[in-house]
Amino acid sequence: MSRTLRLLVLAVGTAGLAALLVAACFRLPAFGGDSHPYGDRAVRAALARHTANVVSSVNFDQRAFDTLGEESILFAAVLGTVVLLRQTRDERQVEPAPARVAPHIRRYALLTLPVTLLVGLYVVAHGQLSPGGGFQGGVVAATALHLLYIAVDYRALERIRPVGLYQFGDAAGEAAYLVIGVAGLLGGSAFLANTLLPYGTFNTLASGGTVPLLNAAIGMEVACAVVVLLSRFLDQAVEIEKEDHT
Repeated sequence: MSRTLRLLVLAVGTAGLAALLVAACFRLPAFGGDSHPYGDRAVRAALARHTANVVSSVNFDQRAFDTLGEESILFAAVLGTVVLLRQTRDERQVEPAPARVAPHIRRYALLTLPVTLLVGLYVVAHGQLSPGGGFQGGVVAATALHLLYIAVDYRALERIRPVGLYQFGDAAGEAAYLVIGVAGLLGGSAFLANTLLPYGTFNTLASGGTVPLLNAAIGMEVACAVVVLLSRFLDQAVEIEKEDHT
C-alpha cells in the first residue's frame, strides 16, 4: 500500500469517526439539566443485580466485554515487554550490589508493606461494594511487594517474587475472566452475562452475582502483570549488563 493510499484511508476513517462523534453530541442530554438517562439506567441495573458500587456494576456487568478488552491490553503490553526486554546474546546476568538503606526508610517501608498489601487485597475483595476494585487493588498489592526493594535490596525482593509464578498468575487471571464469560454461554445466556450465580444479599461480599468473580480475576491479572512488568525493567537496571569485549 502506497503512502498516498494510506493517508487516504486514514482521512476517510477520521472523517467517518468525526461525523459519528458530532452526531452523538446532538443526542446528548442538555448540559446542567435534571435528566440523566444513562446514569439512571446504570443505577437501576446495579440495584437490580444487588451491586452496591455502580461503577463496578458498569465495569463487570453492563460492559464486562469492554473490560475484557482493557484487561487484554495490559496482558498484551506485559507480554510484549517480556519479549522485548529478554536477555540477549551480548548481555550477561550479574549479581546486584547490596544496597545501603537509611534505617528510618527501612523501618517505614517494612512497617507499611503488610498494611499496603492488606489494603490492596481489601480493595479487590470489596470492589462490588465500595469505590475501587480489581484494577486499583491489583496495582496497590503489586506496589506493596516492591516496598521490600526500597526497605532492603533487590535480592530480598527476588526471594518473594518468583517471576515464573507471577507470569502464570497473569495468564490465569486473563483465562479466568474468559472462563466466566464462556460459562454464561454454556448456561444458556450471553457471553459474560450476569446470570450464572444468584445475586445474593445487597451490600454483602457475596452480592452482585458474577461481579465479585470478575473483579477478583482482574485483581489477580493486574497485580501479577505489574509485578512481571517491573521485574523486566528492574532486571535491565540492576542485573543485566552488556558484555565487555575489550
